Amino acid sequence: MAFVNNIYNTNFLEYASYVIKDRAIPHVDDGLKPVQRRILHTLFEVDDGKFHKVANVVGQCMKYHPHGDASIGDALVTLSNKNLFIDQQGNFGNIFTGDPASAVRYIECRLSPLAREALFNPEITEFVDSYDGRNREPVTLPSKLPVLLALGAEGIAVGMATKILPHNLIELMEAQVVFLRGNSFTIYPDFPTGGFADVSEYDDGNGKVLLRAKLDISDPKRIVIRELPYGSTTESIIDSIEAATRKGKLKVAGISDFTAENVEIEVRLARGVHTQDTVDALYAFTDCESSASVNLMVIKDEKPVVMTVTQVIQHNSEKLVEILKAELKLEEQKLKDRLHAKTLEQIFIENRVYKKIEDEKTSDGVVKAVFDGLKPFQKLIKREVVKDDIDTLLKIPIRRISLYDINRAKKEMKEINDRLKEIKQALGAIVEYTIEFLEKIIEKYRNLHPRRTELISFKKVDVREAAQRNLKLRYDKDTGYLGHEVNGNVLFDVSQYDRVLVIRKGGAYSVIDVPEKLFVDKGMLYCGFVDKDLIFNVIYRDDKTKFPYIKRFKIEQFILNKGYTIVPDDCTLLRLTTDSEAVVTIDYKPQPRLKKLEDSFSVKNYLVKGVKAGGVRLSNKEMKSLKMS
Repeated sequence: MAFVNNIYNTNFLEYASYVIKDRAIPHVDDGLKPVQRRILHTLFEVDDGKFHKVANVVGQCMKYHPHGDASIGDALVTLSNKNLFIDQQGNFGNIFTGDPASAVRYIECRLSPLAREALFNPEITEFVDSYDGRNREPVTLPSKLPVLLALGAEGIAVGMATKILPHNLIELMEAQVVFLRGNSFTIYPDFPTGGFADVSEYDDGNGKVLLRAKLDISDPKRIVIRELPYGSTTESIIDSIEAATRKGKLKVAGISDFTAENVEIEVRLARGVHTQDTVDALYAFTDCESSASVNLMVIKDEKPVVMTVTQVIQHNSEKLVEILKAELKLEEQKLKDRLHAKTLEQIFIENRVYKKIEDEKTSDGVVKAVFDGLKPFQKLIKREVVKDDIDTLLKIPIRRISLYDINRAKKEMKEINDRLKEIKQALGAIVEYTIEFLEKIIEKYRNLHPRRTELISFKKVDVREAAQRNLKLRYDKDTGYLGHEVNGNVLFDVSQYDRVLVIRKGGAYSVIDVPEKLFVDKGMLYCGFVDKDLIFNVIYRDDKTKFPYIKRFKIEQFILNKGYTIVPDDCTLLRLTTDSEAVVTIDYKPQPRLKKLEDSFSVKNYLVKGVKAGGVRLSNKEMKSLKMS
């Protein structure tokens, strides 16, 4: 049994680790899930500037991705609709209406110019074997962009989940520039569907965001929805409006969807209903308002960790510095190799070193003759000459020697030296070089990536406030039933979302949802909306001493449907009023030597206390009766 448990635990941990690291959670370095990385790597491998059938891309990607073609096709369409790294041709669906894409055999794609410019460099990319060992795939792409926050991500793994909202690419790069200059920054989400967002509780990527559709209310008899909250579609919005209308929460005459390239849902209002009366109800009862809770979990250093938006920007900025530094050093090495080869070629041809091999009869002698011919020029040569250098020189064709242009060669070598100086200068001020790189990208792509979501501050609409009070709350004193389905006297108008306070005959009270039909008491003392500022005044009698007490209180805290009492145990409630100007007159039971048989008390002269506090004794004489005026 222990052996079986060990196998189970080991296999489960391996499975959980695989799902977390290789399927559901994006990597902080390039911001991609494995399937997205494999798709982009495949597009880079087949890239020739032309569009490719998505079906062909999916087939090529399957040599890296072990989970089948459907997951690749879906991920490619989703990634393409982000409008960042993949150009589309054909029907890739509609993020506004929720319409699906055409079959992969009918649509085409290719890398966008931004992707070619900022995502790839095989020479500084770490590769590992693919799942079957036949190919090599990147661990992460050397991305020069904050891809994680630009794309956003959502994934569920074993015991954890991530939800990262998309942000505006230009704003992200501007935040990187601010960070690299040593200043603080704040960044907020931006959604492709536009709309409004309240980010007051965003909590740097680990809180929540309130989202709203953008409504055109210029016409008093109709509302036009122009932009959607993130995560909604025109279909879901219309369905939610129709459902709210059926339940009586909205009064709508009709809905028309004219959405094409832009969202346009027309909501025609019923007769007698105006725009301003309906806006809050739309936000309260339909998908025109929603909230998104976020959890910024990523893979970092081979482990899942929760980060903040600020930390991700900082990490991506530091990673960008490393990538640009690696590219500069790689270019520097290539230029030095090229300069070395050019120098040897110049010396070999201009000084006719090749003449020294004419009398040699062996290959070793030829090589030695070239070595000896280069020795006098050692000061001009920046590094050691090796046999591979000699082999390269010996492969120069006679035609090239005869057509050798000294001035052109010197010009090329000067250009190489100038570029080497620029690289040295850039490496010495790598942060400034990185800032300059980002500013060029920002300037180039700014107009292609405007902010779509407007940031405002708004309170979530309370459904109780927005609901139409179209129900009659009735009380039948003969049967003791309360509710909007009861035949009795009408108390007041309510909605199904209201809560009411009910105080029964003996002083027991509770706060309840508006009932259809509920037995409360044949002697109900009070029923009304919950008002935490309302002062209740009660007179009660101690059953042992018969002394009268007064108590003033507010009902400010409660648990829904839980029973409470407003008078202490072993006491009898005599009167309840909300009139703080009332005067209480108490008649005392006649006793020997008792001269004064009546006292009056003004209710407002006593302090307001908590509902659980005891009352104030009005007299130490036994009470006979009371009246209130």
